[in-house]
Order: sequence, then structure tokens, then C-alpha cells
Amino acid sequence: MPKKAISTETRAKIKGYLEGFIENVVRDYKGRPIPALDSPSAYLAKSSPRGQLKPFHAAIIPPELMRVSAFERGFSTALGTTFEECARLIALEHHADAQRGHALVGEVSLAALGEIESQVAASEEAATRGEHPPPLAQMIQRVLDARRDDDLERRGTRADLYVLSRSGVRLFFEMKSPQPNKGQCLEVTQRILRIHLLLGQARPTVQAYYAMAYNPYGPTRAEYRWSFGRMYMPFADAVLIGHEFWDIIGGPTAYAELLDIYQEVGREKGKYMLDTLAFGF
Repeated sequence: MPKKAISTETRAKIKGYLEGFIENVVRDYKGRPIPALDSPSAYLAKSSPRGQLKPFHAAIIPPELMRVSAFERGFSTALGTTFEECARLIALEHHADAQRGHALVGEVSLAALGEIESQVAASEEAATRGEHPPPLAQMIQRVLDARRDDDLERRGTRADLYVLSRSGVRLFFEMKSPQPNKGQCLEVTQRILRIHLLLGQARPTVQAYYAMAYNPYGPTRAEYRWSFGRMYMPFADAVLIGHEFWDIIGGPTAYAELLDIYQEVGREKGKYMLDTLAFGF
């Protein structure tokens, strides 16, 4: 039997973290008032600084169910932050170091920064024309070649997750939605190039990626259909989807093992969520 990617100790840490995450989100939504419709005229006279007024929803849906619906939407957004912490905990088992919110700061050439903007613009133009963007390795090398030593300025950037492999390779991950918009895609390309510039190194010593914790279209890369992700990022070279990311973090069974932990926590906390938010509705 192959060795598990997630040890018993790390599994307990992830499970405890997810339980705390659920309790915090539930506590937040439990305390949020859901405006009830006692009469149409009274409801329409109300104000809501948080923009929670929905007269037609309130008229036809019980307030308890409205609270559950609002929770689901907010929970789905907040859940994305859990992927970073789970990845960090798993990576610590398999790599030399792992950190969230890792900052990089240093002196960089303004000419090279200008070259980053030129490369991102060229990538965008190619995508708009329906052509393949320049290879990432070429983009990185042109940025590094543009450096000068008489125009230095202190600049920085931050990676959602940083992993130092046991072989000394530095890995940087932007962990965002698997369906990014065009602006986010271009920003990721810029950030990847900035990381290489700040460290003054190309691949494979430094590797920066856009990591999607799951693939909403199916198990394979070929099934990924989000056009912005495919067109406006170095998709083949710097985008990791689902198991591709978790394989790097913890090995070939890490993805399934982690999903099993999420399922276990969901089973154990499901009744608590419903009872707390819907008051037994």
C-alpha cells in the first residue's frame, strides 16, 4: 500500500482548522439580521447599509431560509482561503518550508519593470488576435536581459503560497478562482514575471504558478474550458489545475485525501450548520 500523502497528525491539523473555519463563518452569519417582510410598505421604508434588502425574496422566502442562502454564497467565496492553509500544512510534510502570504522585496531595475509591462501587453495582444502568447521562458529571459544597474528602485510583491522544496527549488503560487476574469489573468502574468525579476533567476530554480485548487469542468486539463484562463495567461507553462497542483504539494494521492477530510468535516458539522443558521427550519 503506498504511503499516504497526509499523515495522521497533519490530517488532525487540517480537520481542526476546517472546523474552526466553519464555526467562525456560521457565527458571523448567525449574527446578521435578515430583514423580514411584515408588511410591504414597512419593508420598503427600511434601509440597509450592507445592501441586504431584497423585497421580493423577503416576501416569498422564510427568513431562516434566506439566512441559509446568504450563508451558502458567502461560504463558497470564503472557502477558497482554506485551500492555501491546507496546502501549506500538507507541503510542510513533503518540502523544506511552506508559507502563506510570502512577501518578496528588493531593488529592481525600472527598465526591467517596463519590459514586464511590454511582455504582458504583447501577451494580451496575441490572445486578442487568437494567437498563442509568447512562451513564458522567453518572457522571463527578456525581462532579466532588460535589467540595468543605474535605475534601481525598491519594489515588492507577494505570493499566496511559497514552498521551498528539499532540492532548493523555490515555488510560488497564486491561488485564486478557477474562473478568473481577464484583468486577473494579466495581473498574474505580471506577478509571475515580477517574482523572477526580484529573485534574478529563471526556471527551473524559481517556479511561479497560478494554481487552481480544482477543475470545475472535469478531471483533466483538456476539459478546462474557461476562455480567459486559457487565453490570457501562460496556460501551458504556469497554470496548474486541480490534481496538478496537489501532486506538487503532497504527491499523487494528496488531492483525494484532502477531499476526504473536507467530506468528513462536512458530515460532522452539517447538522450544526443547519440548526444554527435555520433554527431547526
